[in-house]
Amino acid sequence: MPSAAPAPPSYRDTAPPPHPFHHAPDPSMSWSSSAGTPGRERPVVTFGEPEGYDERGRGLSLAGRVAPRTATAAACMVLGLGLIGGAVAGGWIVDDGGDASAATSFSSASGLWHTVPVDELFPRTVQGTGAGPGGADRTWTRIAVAPAGGCSGAFDPLLRKALAPVGCQRLIRATYTDATQSYVTTVGLLFTKADSAGMTALAKRFASEQLDRRTDLLPLPYAAKDTAAERFGPHQRASWTISVLTDAPVVAYAVSGWADGRTVDTPQPAADAEASGATTAAAQAGLGNEAEGLADRIERRLRRNIVGTPTEKPS
Repeated sequence: MPSAAPAPPSYRDTAPPPHPFHHAPDPSMSWSSSAGTPGRERPVVTFGEPEGYDERGRGLSLAGRVAPRTATAAACMVLGLGLIGGAVAGGWIVDDGGDASAATSFSSASGLWHTVPVDELFPRTVQGTGAGPGGADRTWTRIAVAPAGGCSGAFDPLLRKALAPVGCQRLIRATYTDATQSYVTTVGLLFTKADSAGMTALAKRFASEQLDRRTDLLPLPYAAKDTAAERFGPHQRASWTISVLTDAPVVAYAVSGWADGRTVDTPQPAADAEASGATTAAAQAGLGNEAEGLADRIERRLRRNIVGTPTEKPS
């Protein structure tokens, strides 16, 4: 049985300026007419004048009969154009508000590493319903939390170079093990210094050059002593995933391996290890599912703490 995991550090204590340790605002708490009664008396009936004649019975000209209709049609057209114009203007107003809200959300996300408790971003237990091979359920238990710090010693040299354009504001990491303690997975959130345009540019580069699939651009594991991950080093990495977010200044990743310290000659991207028919050792063991499933759920928790929703501005 592995020894008890050390108490998680407080990211608040590692922040450059002192910051109160409190939960981020919860976005979910931010917050006749009636019909008349027929009379008993006989109703009064009136008859309209025949179309095309005046009150003296003289015939009206075609222009006289058409002019009122033309005026009515023109009035309807003007009214319709006004309604359409109002709708378009309303759409512009909503879009503008959405842009402002998105900018607010992006900005608020940059400080989550020290405003949200460790247990909120990296829960002690993570449930992975359907996250395993063949849709099997997974349960991950946190065994170590790394102190918040810089990116030195967290990535392979080429990956560190690829991430350099967005900068490194803070990196937070935690290592988990599965219910059988056969596998270990380090998951990380890199908070960058980039703006929305910078993150979008990096995401496009990762996609076009497939940088998230190269075996020379991997995250390094966090191998905490006296835990099941103690022997989880660079040569034990079996599968990994990297996600560059564009709605927040964050790069999320996870890297997985065996807890017994066995070496892996060629790590396999999680997407390939999860593919149908994959026969590598990492694929057969479900290590691609371990990395992808845990990274996905940690990323979801991060998004739940990002405040700011699109609102309509007054016209």
